[in-house]
Amino acid sequence: MGRSGSPRWAESAERAELRSVYAEVDALVEGWTCRCSAAGASCSSGPDCCHFAVTGREPYPTAVELQEVRHGMAAISLGPRDHHRLPLSRAPELRPCPLLSDQGRCRIYASRPFGCRTFFCDHAEAPFGARARLPRDPIHALGRRVADLSARFAPRDAGPRPLLRALLTAR
Repeated sequence: MGRSGSPRWAESAERAELRSVYAEVDALVEGWTCRCSAAGASCSSGPDCCHFAVTGREPYPTAVELQEVRHGMAAISLGPRDHHRLPLSRAPELRPCPLLSDQGRCRIYASRPFGCRTFFCDHAEAPFGARARLPRDPIHALGRRVADLSARFAPRDAGPRPLLRALLTAR
């Protein structure tokens, strides 16, 4: 459900706007791959970028993105109070994202946050014939739009927080 007094999240204007920004960023990075996320790739534990201890980084989703993450979790029958069902103990030295499947794939791929979409992985590769660098300025501008949307969605929210902490403290 969406916030109290608002339409259900699945049909909300905020979700439509977020999905639109996500579509724009997905178009900007189309063809880019991580060596483990490429079609047919075989990484038993998942992409390096999904192992926060490996990269030293972790996505920091905003309130509006966390609402979409919760939507994705509900689609796989994993509610916000089911954090005890997240596989946090699997390979703790790597700190894998708890939303990875046993096969190392994102279980909420369509609902993944902006940071997960923009290849903060050091192994991101350009598509054949494309420029060698990610289009950081347009990606940054889209990130600003997500932040602005989140500020309108949850004006009293403290802002982005680490994904793991957000999943463990979800209400």
